[in-house]
Amino acid sequence: MELNGMLAIGAGLAAIGVIGGGIGIGQIGGKAVEAIARQPEAKSDIMSTMILGIAFAEVTSLYALIVSILLIFVKWQ
Repeated sequence: MELNGMLAIGAGLAAIGVIGGGIGIGQIGGKAVEAIARQPEAKSDIMSTMILGIAFAEVTSLYALIVSILLIFVKWQ
């Protein structure tokens, strides 16, 4: 019984990591819009860098989600 409770708490804490990815993607998008507004001629360079940054932020969120799901469904003996 205690093990299930600890697994649930750990899964909840691991799921908090998903919030960081959302915040990071929002900041990346906002800064990209500001940069494009200042230098419209550099749009293609800014967009490619933005997409790369969003990919890295999303991957960290997915890792946190996978750890959370593993903690919920994999029972340690």
